[in-house]
Amino acid sequence: MRMRNPKYKDEVLNSCDFYLDENLFNNHHEIRMEIGMGKGDFLLNMALKYPDINFIGVEKYSSVASVAIKKIAEYHLPNIRVFVGDALNLPMFIFNQVSLIYLNFSDPWPKARHEKRRLTHANYLQFYDKLFKSKAHIIMKTDNDDLFAFSEQSFVDYGYHIIKKSYDLHRENLDNVETEYEKKFAGKGYLIKYIEVEK
Repeated sequence: MRMRNPKYKDEVLNSCDFYLDENLFNNHHEIRMEIGMGKGDFLLNMALKYPDINFIGVEKYSSVASVAIKKIAEYHLPNIRVFVGDALNLPMFIFNQVSLIYLNFSDPWPKARHEKRRLTHANYLQFYDKLFKSKAHIIMKTDNDDLFAFSEQSFVDYGYHIIKKSYDLHRENLDNVETEYEKKFAGKGYLIKYIEVEK
């Protein structure tokens, strides 16, 4: 279910001073991107934890993005930028700049006729090729078994090789920053699936 528009949405969106623009970042640090940043917990905590890495959050829905922007704005971090819109509409100046893409708890689009909307469909993987600076590198987390199986096959079919895979991430000894959905689903007993791939 899509969330209702927060009362402050327009004010927050209009006052944001860290939208993605051609200036990118005032440093030459690595750039990582989260596509589908949701309410921003993962993006914010990663930027706080790794101040020498730049992070871009992409969120299609402005109502959700406004929640993330309001949260992030309190910290005045120099290593975060956000883009509100479909990932396929990312501007060309970000092409060949990204070292790693995170896909956290993406919409599973469970019906077969909607599979082209999944962020791990070959059409999206082909677009991501334009974003990567050198080798393609993706980390994905989900609670959805069907999306996980689809994504793993999609990655392999597209030429990625699997670096790490887990059907129960929280039992692994990995440096894991949780998303808001991850906390919610794990708290209900769902196993969190994880896959890291490179090409």
